[in-house]
Amino acid sequence: MVKVITYGTFDLFHEGHYRLLQRAKALGDYLIVGVTTEAYDRARGKLNVVDSLVTRIENVKKAGFADEVIIEESPGQKFSDIKKYHIDIFTVGSDWTGQFDYLSDYCQVVYLDRTKNISSTMLRERNYHIQRIGIIGTGRIAERFIPEAKLVSGVNVQGVYNPHKESAEKFAERWGVDAYTELEAFLGTVDIVYIASPHETHYRYVKAALEHGKHVLCEKPMTLKRQQAEELFDYAKAHGLILYEGIKTAYCPGFNKLLGIACSGAIGNIRNVEACFTKLENPNHRELTDRIYGGSFMELGSYVLLPVFKLLGTEFEKVSFDSICGKNGLDLFTRAAFKYANSMATVTCGLGVKSEGRLLISGTTGYIVAEAPWWKTAYFEVHHEDPREVEKYSERFLGDGLRYEISDLLTSINGSDKNEFKLTIEESEAMADVMERFLIKEQRQV
Repeated sequence: MVKVITYGTFDLFHEGHYRLLQRAKALGDYLIVGVTTEAYDRARGKLNVVDSLVTRIENVKKAGFADEVIIEESPGQKFSDIKKYHIDIFTVGSDWTGQFDYLSDYCQVVYLDRTKNISSTMLRERNYHIQRIGIIGTGRIAERFIPEAKLVSGVNVQGVYNPHKESAEKFAERWGVDAYTELEAFLGTVDIVYIASPHETHYRYVKAALEHGKHVLCEKPMTLKRQQAEELFDYAKAHGLILYEGIKTAYCPGFNKLLGIACSGAIGNIRNVEACFTKLENPNHRELTDRIYGGSFMELGSYVLLPVFKLLGTEFEKVSFDSICGKNGLDLFTRAAFKYANSMATVTCGLGVKSEGRLLISGTTGYIVAEAPWWKTAYFEVHHEDPREVEKYSERFLGDGLRYEISDLLTSINGSDKNEFKLTIEESEAMADVMERFLIKEQRQV
């Protein structure tokens, strides 16, 4: 008898799960299926799990392929189960290719091709819908998006669009999705559009997606003009659609904990915010060669503006910019200074100059400091006049952090407004306004 084992969450059971179990069963004579507990899912960073463990086990049994169902509670359990049940073949979906090769010393490891184009057929009777995501763009951030999306229950990445056929097909082959070079065809196959294309294309792609009735998650900066941001948000609201600007820091737990403490009175009244984000970019990359849409502030400005607007509001009295530019005129290092009625802020970002990247929040009775990379907030400290009084806080930051914004977007699509405060429409519009002012100051024609 050939014994096979596989594992999964099996939340919102759909035909992708059904087919995986069917093919796993076909590998041998006896199939054992491990279903993860809620606690283990949380520990490994799986978000938005809807069904209870009992429901998920029952759905696996109803599929009719499992000879035995067990519960997976910890990461080291797979090895133990292989030994305990005398397993011949361990199998999981191709999304995990390579990650379980270490088990090949104990049994055969098989990665099964993922099911493309998952629909909600098996869920309609329970009023759930697998949200089909399509990606516009095939660059570095798009590459990071798919592994993050698979850790959010209730979504499935199904296709990618790029007008350049070779780029679309290469990306699609790597990630097991469909490739599109025609925008209309692409938009007809998805429910959510994730836009990860160059900055200057964001506005028209967001507009096209909304006009086709799609929810949108757009990388920052969503637009480079306030009027465009207002137009897109107004359209989304009028048509019952969800539009998110993808500044991942806004949605991560650690940053929101930091904001909560800062606004709780723990350091008195906030009077100054200093945010810095620098990284040394390859001078041949788009960020430092695109004369109109490149440069430090276009690339990193949204991150450093975020804590300023969250803590001091969007009604600043004035803003000024100073930059150090390269030979091609693009800013290698930019500082923006904001003046408010009773406070001030300085934001700094750089792609060609390295600095200490920290977030400092100064109040009338103390200060908060988060060292780099504060935009992936995992640790920060609260200091007071007495140097012995230091409160230390920590929070997990999982993976690349994109799963948090995907999870919150899905929550909004499903009818909840509990996450809208994390990045408000007013804040996104204010960011577009500052980007527009910067471009005017730099005399860039957009």
